[in-house]
Amino acid sequence: MGKWLINLLLGSVLVLTSASVVQAVELQVIAGGGIAGSLDEIATLFEQASGHKIVIRYGTTPELIKMATSGAPFDLGVVPQDVWKDAAARAQVAPGPTPDVARAGIGVAVRIGAPKPYIGTAEALKQTLLKAQSIASIPASSTGTQLAGIYERLGITDEMKAKTKAQPAPKQIVEAVANGEAELAVFLLNVLIDPRLDIVGPFPAEVQREVVYAAGIATNSKEPEAAKAFLAYLMSPAAIAVIKAKGMNPG
Repeated sequence: MGKWLINLLLGSVLVLTSASVVQAVELQVIAGGGIAGSLDEIATLFEQASGHKIVIRYGTTPELIKMATSGAPFDLGVVPQDVWKDAAARAQVAPGPTPDVARAGIGVAVRIGAPKPYIGTAEALKQTLLKAQSIASIPASSTGTQLAGIYERLGITDEMKAKTKAQPAPKQIVEAVANGEAELAVFLLNVLIDPRLDIVGPFPAEVQREVVYAAGIATNSKEPEAAKAFLAYLMSPAAIAVIKAKGMNPG
């Protein structure tokens, strides 16, 4: 465990144990939509433990870059790594590590009761995607960027552009397939876990790519100590249990 993380964890303990004597604050958090299921629950647990209030704004990668660089205040970002690769966005968070919080792979789902195609090999996945009438996904996201690379590798970039029905947020992917507006949902597997959908499975290992969510504390945070405490809590056993239960992998 790195020294920076040990210090972060110790700091969080001090904040949490002194919550009764320190005035509760409101933390502004920006985050990727793909981690919403986990982050909402973790935020609730942290609020109960600390007395602080967490306000989360979710968005796609371009939206998060805009949130980070627009001048609007935020205390912590829990975002796809692609956001911190943007120089302007990275400049808005404190120097040093932006630790990985959670990750998820890409998979396919269909409407519940619909036939589940075989996608166990790269070629089988390719044929399934080519045969699909329509695909719900979010091209303007980190998952969309990963998918673009996979489609290029499979040689089906143009075909997928024609078939993809772009959605504004993860929950709309589920809605589109559940309502019959699209045949396949292709996105992060944790997002596709819904009683109205059947998971076909993850992409095969030879083409699988993960989206990793990394956290950074804003340089202009009004509540840096509470932000550090929440960041540490995101890597605590309680948070890791939530991340796993929601179909993601920690770290």
